Amino acid sequence: DRTLSEVRRSDVRDSGYGHVHGGEVGITLDDGNALVADEIVVAAGRTPNTGDIGLETVGLSPGGFLDVDDQQCVRGAGPWLYAIGDACGRALLTHMGKYQARIAGDTIAARAAGRTDLPSSAIGHRGLPQVTFTSPEVGSAGLTERQAREEGLDVETVEYDMAALAGTYVLRPDYRGRAKLVVDRADDVLVGATFVGAGIAELVHSATTAIVGRVPLSTLWHVVPSYPTASEVWLRLLEQLRSQRHSATGDE
Repeated sequence: DRTLSEVRRSDVRDSGYGHVHGGEVGITLDDGNALVADEIVVAAGRTPNTGDIGLETVGLSPGGFLDVDDQQCVRGAGPWLYAIGDACGRALLTHMGKYQARIAGDTIAARAAGRTDLPSSAIGHRGLPQVTFTSPEVGSAGLTERQAREEGLDVETVEYDMAALAGTYVLRPDYRGRAKLVVDRADDVLVGATFVGAGIAELVHSATTAIVGRVPLSTLWHVVPSYPTASEVWLRLLEQLRSQRHSATGDE
């Protein structure tokens, strides 16, 4: 890993929020190599705002993420304290915080009714959808290839050029994008998906559905996408996967 030793910009100007603030940025690395960039983004990280809410009065350490179980109940505090969203640190995303709140609410109601069949947020976290609204957009659901391999899964991947779709050509003739699926070969189900390109945010939910529902790829083959839309990428990915498997079988 390399670090920055010097950053220079000779033409600095206030061009407004979200715009490039001047000319090129000259970067010198600690090994002497030089880079040129349009902008430098500094990520300072996030710290949960749990320092002054009285956690020490219930035997918990303040200032950090709260360790929760799959019902969003805080471990070490008894079955009365729940944490969601950034406070628990499970998934620092607004929509996942809302999901955790629904699970916590359902759990509280179930326990009040004396039920033991409690909901589990592990199911929803399996999908973990997220979109970075850059240009182009980057969206994903589930595990990356590396994460899947680290979990010990027998991983198979497939990729497709989204510019080859009629639906993306309709959006813009110069469309550029990429799609990738991560498959658990043992169960033949999707465990991860990534999309890059303009407007791909709307593709993430279908991936999340397939991952959370553990829909077999043999069933996804019969989920017909509308034409011409970007969702046709699902059919092309499955076709590409079939082709890969047939080639592998032929090599054997």
